[in-house]
Amino acid sequence: MLGQGAHVALALTLFLPLLCHKAAAIEVPQDLKQPPTIVKQSVKDYIVDPRDNIIIECEAKGNPVPTFSWRRNGKYFNIGKDPRVTMRKRSGTLEIGFRNGGRPEDYEGEYQCFANNDFGVALSNKILLRVSKAPLWPKEVLQPVVVTEGAPLVLPCNPPPGLPPPFTFWMNSAMTPIPQDKRVSMGLNGDLYFSNVLAQDAHTDYSCNARFLFTHTIQQKNPFTLKVQTNEPYNETSFNATDPYGGCRQSQNQEEIEHSNKEVISIIVLDLCSVALKEPIKLLVGSRKVAESTPTFLSPSGSESSKMVLRGEELLLECIAAGLPTPTVKWFKKGGDLPGEKVKLENYNKTLKIISVSEEDAGEYLCMANSQLGSIRHTIFVQVKAAPFWLDKPTDLVLSPDENGRLVCRANGNPKPNIQWMINGLPIDSAPPNPSRQVLGDTIIFRSVQMGSSAVYQCNASNQHGYLLANAFVNVLDMPPRMLGPKNQLIKVIENNRTFLDCPFFGSPLPELRWFKNGQGSGLDGGQYRVYINGTLEIKRARPEDEGTYTCVASSILGKAESQVRLEVKEPTRIVRAPEHHSAIRGSSARFDCKVKSDPSLAITVAWTKDDKPLSLGWRLRKDDESLTIPNVNEGDEGTYTCTAKSEIDQDSASARLTVLDRPDPPTDLDLSDPAARSVRLTWIPGKEHRSPITEFLVQFEEDHWEPGRWQDLATYPGDLNTVILQLAPFVNYQFRVIAINSVGRSKPSRPSPRYKTSGAAPDAIPRGLRGWGSKKDNMEITWEPLLDLERNGPNLHYNVWWRRNDVEEEWSSVTTAKSKHIVQNTETYVPYEIKIQARNEFGAGPESNVVIGYSGEDKPTDAPTDVQVSKVDSTKANIQWKPVDPDSIQGEFKEYRLYYWRESSLVPGLVVSKEKKTRGFYSTSAEPSGILTDLVPYSKYKMFMVVANSRFEGPPSNTMEFTTKEGVPDAPRFFRINRRTFDTIYLDWDKPLEPNGILIGYQLRYQTVNGSSTVQPQIQTFPPNKTDFTLQLPDRSTRYKFYLSALTQVGAGEVYAEESPHFNEVAHGREIWNLTVEPNSNYANVSWRHNFPAGSSEFVLEFTLDSDKTVKVVPVKQQPPITVADLIAGAKYHLRVYSHELNSVSSKSVTFKTKPAYIDQVDIATQGWFIGLMCAIALIILILLIVCFIKRSRGGKYPVRDKKDLPLDPVDHKDQDGSFDYHSDEDNKPLQGSQTSLDGNVKESDDSLVDYGEGGDGQFNEDGSFIGQYTVKKDKDETEGNESSEATSPVNAIYSLA
Repeated sequence: MLGQGAHVALALTLFLPLLCHKAAAIEVPQDLKQPPTIVKQSVKDYIVDPRDNIIIECEAKGNPVPTFSWRRNGKYFNIGKDPRVTMRKRSGTLEIGFRNGGRPEDYEGEYQCFANNDFGVALSNKILLRVSKAPLWPKEVLQPVVVTEGAPLVLPCNPPPGLPPPFTFWMNSAMTPIPQDKRVSMGLNGDLYFSNVLAQDAHTDYSCNARFLFTHTIQQKNPFTLKVQTNEPYNETSFNATDPYGGCRQSQNQEEIEHSNKEVISIIVLDLCSVALKEPIKLLVGSRKVAESTPTFLSPSGSESSKMVLRGEELLLECIAAGLPTPTVKWFKKGGDLPGEKVKLENYNKTLKIISVSEEDAGEYLCMANSQLGSIRHTIFVQVKAAPFWLDKPTDLVLSPDENGRLVCRANGNPKPNIQWMINGLPIDSAPPNPSRQVLGDTIIFRSVQMGSSAVYQCNASNQHGYLLANAFVNVLDMPPRMLGPKNQLIKVIENNRTFLDCPFFGSPLPELRWFKNGQGSGLDGGQYRVYINGTLEIKRARPEDEGTYTCVASSILGKAESQVRLEVKEPTRIVRAPEHHSAIRGSSARFDCKVKSDPSLAITVAWTKDDKPLSLGWRLRKDDESLTIPNVNEGDEGTYTCTAKSEIDQDSASARLTVLDRPDPPTDLDLSDPAARSVRLTWIPGKEHRSPITEFLVQFEEDHWEPGRWQDLATYPGDLNTVILQLAPFVNYQFRVIAINSVGRSKPSRPSPRYKTSGAAPDAIPRGLRGWGSKKDNMEITWEPLLDLERNGPNLHYNVWWRRNDVEEEWSSVTTAKSKHIVQNTETYVPYEIKIQARNEFGAGPESNVVIGYSGEDKPTDAPTDVQVSKVDSTKANIQWKPVDPDSIQGEFKEYRLYYWRESSLVPGLVVSKEKKTRGFYSTSAEPSGILTDLVPYSKYKMFMVVANSRFEGPPSNTMEFTTKEGVPDAPRFFRINRRTFDTIYLDWDKPLEPNGILIGYQLRYQTVNGSSTVQPQIQTFPPNKTDFTLQLPDRSTRYKFYLSALTQVGAGEVYAEESPHFNEVAHGREIWNLTVEPNSNYANVSWRHNFPAGSSEFVLEFTLDSDKTVKVVPVKQQPPITVADLIAGAKYHLRVYSHELNSVSSKSVTFKTKPAYIDQVDIATQGWFIGLMCAIALIILILLIVCFIKRSRGGKYPVRDKKDLPLDPVDHKDQDGSFDYHSDEDNKPLQGSQTSLDGNVKESDDSLVDYGEGGDGQFNEDGSFIGQYTVKKDKDETEGNESSEATSPVNAIYSLA
């Protein structure tokens, strides 16, 4: 958050003027008689623009309204005699116009305004009117200035004296400012000072310019031509690191200086900025010597000077030194430090400026110029004088008859000002004597004044530097107290704020004012209250207990007046959750919070600004009571957002900055340099970061041979680099582009670089994935991965492949191929080979690969495992043993001994089983291999046989073995249901397990209460195998049980099926489920029912029983019907009932349905919306095509119609070879295009029509069933014969005929 504004009490703002005038004298109401008072006047030194009219202001108030007169240069100014001068109505302001001629200079002089009424005369200041002047520069011929190199120089400016003085500056002929530094600068008088002249200062266009502020004109002096002599004999000279350039500069390796004799001498310039030496550097400057000089002062001259400045003005002291090396100027004050808050050093320390000078700034100032050759000092004695300034300015005085008073006029200055009193504009000495008035220097004392002695007194304080003039009237009135402000004000203030209650009043004599709260107690003054002379009551810190009605009472001997103010203290308006700085990615949303807490009785408005300007919400920005949301931010949204909560008396604000992050701009100006055989340097200029620093650059390349147009990543580099060396592949024609990446994402790619092609070379890479394997029993395929395109390194890539038997001694066989595979034929079955490979191109061969071992092809194993035996058979596993085959008989890589086994039957009578074959692999190379066969089904008969397998084939089977597994524990019951059929019983039923795993001998049921003690022992019930239900009597209707059911064999109890009885919180009385319906499909069904259970508070269970094997599928549902149930068996018969999950006894009647066969499970396409829409679209397209064909045929069939004219038919229709008709015409006898013959034989302008091809007309095609014939309306024969001349069918009729 940038800042949270403090609470601003508007009440304080309203009463701040009272605070400023809390001690001021009470003003006389304007409706009372009073002497005049000057309220507005022009400045004493008044400079006007000669191009404008002159306006001299003088405004005054008084009762009666004052009249005005003027004096000019001490004499009465008769306005009526000068037609150019007018005075504004009810004002003393003069307007002097020059539309009809006249010179403004004729009206220069000293003006003074007099405001007069029955009670006195008030005077304005003496206004010195002067007209602004911009005189031309005197014409002069300036001779060239010739100076020796190293010598000082002053180019005088001497601007023409203007009013006000002009602003001066130096420029050359190109209107470029002359560079100024420690060595060259302009003085306060406008002259251009050179501490020492260098050869490069020789120019012909040093011109001083004067800019006049009032006329907005610039005048230019004739330019100076400066010639620098460098005729000293050649020699070594010393050169200081800080001279002659006024500071160390970065230099070039070689620089040329052109001398006045046009001789060009190359010199070596050291990098002085990187050298720090105590001794001067010996430097050969064109083999000439430049004389050094000790510091001297160009301005001011001598060792001492003086300066006088007036109090409150600006003091400017200047010291400009000459010398080589260039001296440095420093300033000191004798007897103390320079006043740091007021001092400013300017013009490279050559000017000392002190703002708002006071008496303590007087004294001796010392400027010191020093270089390595010495130093020099100059002392400036500063005197501070002062024009008169007020210590006690006289103020208006209101007295009642017989009352005493005084006027005080105290001023100070240097020298001390003279005080002169006047009355009504005349010296008080010349006024008639008044016994009630006594003048004592700067004070006039009044005793027992009487009615009629009102007047305006003037005090003039003056010395040689200026004057002060003040008007103060003495008004003798007899007036009872009166309140001047509005009555019964309501003032609302913020708690803990300083508060002012205003009570303006008036009376003569001056009434006594007292404040009371709620009409009780003594007057309020002291403690946290303070009463000012103008009637204002200050409450230093407003608290809730300060609320109430305040009464101010003004009383005097003439009467009493009062006024009331109601004060309410409110809670401050505060932003309790302020906006925070936010950085948002371009296109995302930004949110600023602004939660406000305020006094509930005050209406609050919340406004947002952006960068201190009102924020236009528009359609995009969204504002609510506590936030501002900016969706889809862009760069234009970036800025500082301020939330301002404002009530009628205070406000609070808080700000936060939104920074919009974006992807960087793409890099520019890609450049390639430092080319090498396999590398090149790439340089670029990064684009804008958009306030998210670039973290890395991605360099991509494109080559124009293998994959032209496809850009591939080459390398990434840190974000602070912009030049890298790229490692490249040989024989590739590259071009590159760069992508900048920051936290937001990737920039757009840069423009591609120029292409760069590397030279060719032999391959560096070895083909990968080399292997040998047999696709047939008498071959070996040698395969490898071909080199990548960028690994070729040159044209005409081939591969050298070598192979030889690994198990016998033989020479290498080889082949050279451009493919990625070679087949070695006529090999022995599954023998090892050594293989190696090498890539080569036109530039040479690459490195050879390591030798790998491959094998020729495999064949079917010839032997079968023998003596397969089974041992240690239990209910779920058995041990298998066999004798291994001869390894040579495998004829390939040995993979495993593969056992095929299947469940032949179950020992449980009547149980049908699946005889699906399963396999189990055993990898063993021991002499007596064995394995364990697991996951067998207990109490079953199994068969098995074994084969040996290599990578491709299986061998012949072994003998088939049979074995049986022992009896085991059964699976869980197929289902276990809990139903409540009465209030006091629970009915349980179940079904036998799918896999009994032996002979069932019964079932075991364990149960215990759920809401009872954990120490209760579970109860156990056993049932015979033919018993599959049980009814439990409940000791209490609310009792719930947990049931555990398992089937039993001789081995023991099987898997447990656990169920918990549901809650029985509702009575089933009156609850029903009815009207169960099923709409079956192939593998799903839509089920619906009706019930009277409370909506939304009941659950149901759908119980599907498959008719074929009595398998039960239970589907619990929480939503209301209808319900779609999936995963049904196509073409199967089901029994379905629906019952309540909470009240199991409430069940629907069972319904039976059969799903559709799988091939019937198709949607009737003719009833689908998409099919109907498609057919309609096809019909519409056909209709449009027919219309187009119809119009085309009417305009000439399939043959092109002439652009300019129609082609009439010949008397005889001619057929082309393809059977279509052709149109022939005489070029000289073509009817106009678009014409047609009407029924009466006239030709009318229109588009082509079908009239000529109507039914019964001669122009109708009737030889081959023409287009028109197909689209004419079918009529009865009699009608056709009777109306052979009827009109041809229109296109619209033709369309209807299709129907």
